[in-house]
Amino acid sequence: MAQQMPDAETIKAFNKSIVDEFRTNGGKVGGQFEGANLLLLTTTGAKSGQPRLTPLAYLRIDGKIVIVGSFAGADVNPAWVHNLRANPHAHVEIGTESFDVIARELTPDERDAIFPKVTAVAPGFADYQAKTTRVIPLFELQPVN
Repeated sequence: MAQQMPDAETIKAFNKSIVDEFRTNGGKVGGQFEGANLLLLTTTGAKSGQPRLTPLAYLRIDGKIVIVGSFAGADVNPAWVHNLRANPHAHVEIGTESFDVIARELTPDERDAIFPKVTAVAPGFADYQAKTTRVIPLFELQPVN
């Protein structure tokens, strides 16, 4: 059984502090995320149509930018997964770079092939997968020229 997730307001405040630090320090943050590859993902809310900003860990695997819908092993997908499934056009900030992307959810076969590479680089994602019965989705972020 997955652990209880913090309430929405706690998550929102935490994310805002990460976003503020990221933007103030050229894409770098400290604390538990020091040295981690973080990006800021702006999606369009599936219901609201409003921009939704989320700080996320990302990995570069086989030359691709990959994000993981782990939600720390919760039994539900994070909202950004739902948003990207509804509208794959998004915006990304990595370091001081900012660009538009199209998100492509990996097929089950692609996901199964790449997940061991994900967990080799970031073992915490294996722990998150073990906490939940859902299959954690992976997305490739393809820059738009």
